[in-house]
Amino acid sequence: MERKNFLKSLLVGAISTPAVLAACSKESDSVTPSGTTTTGTTGGTSTGSNSCTVAPTETEGPFPTKAPASYVRSDITDGRTGYKLTVNITVTNSSSSCAALAGALVDIWHCDAEGNYSEYGGSGMQSVNYASVHFLRGRQTTNANGLVSFTSIFPGWYSGRATHIHVHVYSASGTSLKVTQIAFPEGSGTALAAVGGYAKGMTGYTYNKSDNVFSDDTAGVEIATVTGNTTDGFTLAISLGVPA
Repeated sequence: MERKNFLKSLLVGAISTPAVLAACSKESDSVTPSGTTTTGTTGGTSTGSNSCTVAPTETEGPFPTKAPASYVRSDITDGRTGYKLTVNITVTNSSSSCAALAGALVDIWHCDAEGNYSEYGGSGMQSVNYASVHFLRGRQTTNANGLVSFTSIFPGWYSGRATHIHVHVYSASGTSLKVTQIAFPEGSGTALAAVGGYAKGMTGYTYNKSDNVFSDDTAGVEIATVTGNTTDGFTLAISLGVPA
């Protein structure tokens, strides 16, 4: 196991641009399962034969969900406007030949189109106060195929970070298995380019290669597959290996 420690960075933003607590402890694990061989795809299920890549461990960030068990729901939009995004996350057990992990609890949360988080605000970390609302946060339980699906909006961005989604995976009994983050593909023709940063545009945007969470992801295991368009909406898919 290799752990990488990142320096903390705190950027105080203008109105509707939250500051970033960018400390990250990354865990890059590769295990050799007995039996089957899994072939990896973009999103980082595994790379190569007889290996299974564990999703890197990342910080929960400065805005984790305060009471995740209270938000068991598949539609986490909660009134926020933006391009529709369906989030499909498959959780596999890296301790069992990357078999689908059924019954796991999966929490996700991300910022809105303007870069703000619910449950926080009114301070230097985020000037806009959304402390009393709970948009873009939710929990689902994986099915027999290890899959959870959420209906959300395409995340916006804020200073110091690339567009991302936070994920926390627990066992059925509530034991924490993995805290990680999902990155988005970049460049011409991608969903990120199509959305174009919503009204704020992309001036000042931090791309994955410069993001202090994703910059060392040279294999792209944290980058999801994102398809669709601004008319019909987008679909994100990623497979996350966790040691269970």
